Amino acid sequence: MRKIGILGLVGVLALALAGCGGGDDHNPVIHSLSDQPADGDIGFTASSTFLISQANDTGNVRYGVDSGGTEFRAFLDFPLDGSTGGGVLPLNAVIVSADIEVFVNNVSFSSSVPTLLDLVPFSIAGLTIPDFDSAPLLTRTPFDIRTSDINNFVRIDVTSLMAEAQRQGMSNLQLRFLPEFLAAGLVELDDSTQGRAPLLTVEFR
Repeated sequence: MRKIGILGLVGVLALALAGCGGGDDHNPVIHSLSDQPADGDIGFTASSTFLISQANDTGNVRYGVDSGGTEFRAFLDFPLDGSTGGGVLPLNAVIVSADIEVFVNNVSFSSSVPTLLDLVPFSIAGLTIPDFDSAPLLTRTPFDIRTSDINNFVRIDVTSLMAEAQRQGMSNLQLRFLPEFLAAGLVELDDSTQGRAPLLTVEFR
């Protein structure tokens, strides 16, 4: 289900179900791949320098703290208008559930990285320094990414964040990954176009 062609078909079916009023047992579902040109990460070094990388240049995003003390925060943008090959989320939709699926390329310097996930607005034209520490609209319960997740997809519940984005009328679900603690431990998430791009799934009614 991760191929763009299948995503498009699912989106069409989701809209058809929505139009038919599918009922509680047949809630429509949309899928949205992250928008790689908008995705990226920002690092803040021990010498107070910011390092901005965009995913379309690197093929990945990072968050955590490396061995030199640089803290990274990762940003993912999921359009809700079908522009990355998925379905369209209606403006009046009520969110039933939502999750993202990310592929973990690597976990370095620690066996486990306690993680926070924020709902934050940022420009799809490119990350800027203020995005590193902008005030979140909402933060979900912390979770861990572990070395056992390397080379695997990890599914993360984002229902509360998606519901808040929908309540505020946001056209994109925009998320920021950051370490819960400033201790060594760096996570690299795949953000390429090789079937491992971050994927959002939303069930609604």
